[in-house]
Amino acid sequence: MVEAIKYELKKYIKRERNKKLPDNVDFWDFNCRYGANEASADTIHISEINKVISEADAEGLDTFFLEVLVKPGVRVTKPKEESIENFLD
Repeated sequence: MVEAIKYELKKYIKRERNKKLPDNVDFWDFNCRYGANEASADTIHISEINKVISEADAEGLDTFFLEVLVKPGVRVTKPKEESIENFLD
């Protein structure tokens, strides 16, 4: 059953990532929350989904709360470091 849940989530994420991006959007990002129930759910990174599902299985939880919502993502460029030549100016 756990593998089926992971498989369905993977399909959902792939389907959402393949949707056409709006203008000024670089990628699809996801807001994810996990907990034993909705009231106790904490924010997690999308890369942690499989880990928390496996942990829920290891703990013997019959149910858990997992929310995965898509949102537009925009890449933020890192500021360029000043070159050594301009350091003393």
